[in-house]
Amino acid sequence: MIPFDVVSPDIDETPRSGEQAADLVLRLSVEKAEAVAKTAAGALIIGSDQVAVQEDNKIVGKPGDHADAVRQLAASSGKTVTLFTGIALINSDSGLVQKDVVRYTVQFKTITDREIDSYLDKEKPYGCSGSLRADGLGIALLQKFIGDDPTALIGLPLIRLVAMLQNEGMSPV
Repeated sequence: MIPFDVVSPDIDETPRSGEQAADLVLRLSVEKAEAVAKTAAGALIIGSDQVAVQEDNKIVGKPGDHADAVRQLAASSGKTVTLFTGIALINSDSGLVQKDVVRYTVQFKTITDREIDSYLDKEKPYGCSGSLRADGLGIALLQKFIGDDPTALIGLPLIRLVAMLQNEGMSPV
């Protein structure tokens, strides 16, 4: 196992006017990694960010509260949602920045108000894009998955991260 620390950088995650989902998550991933790299000599810094995009091209981030989560899930019911996950790896010594955006699409089942309330009561996914905690009970809300890296669904595309680490001479196995 590669030892690591988790650091939450304090950056402004507000989307810029007209900023598209892929551009937003890529920018935020790099900004998060850069913020941490300033104080972490001799380290590889991973930054990541994710947003969901509903069929109407509406960017959906983390819900602000329970009512917002209900609205997000009701709007996703029976529809396709694409998750955009940005990832950046910065070598704090060399300054080398690797960055990418991984798309992963899910098809929601048609979910009832009762299912939404039950899911939110049990899972409380208020820190998850689109109110979807797919590594928990949120998986029960989905019926189809489309993409190359299913780990992107939970917010960190590990297949892409492994390739980036290998570019830095690290072997995860």
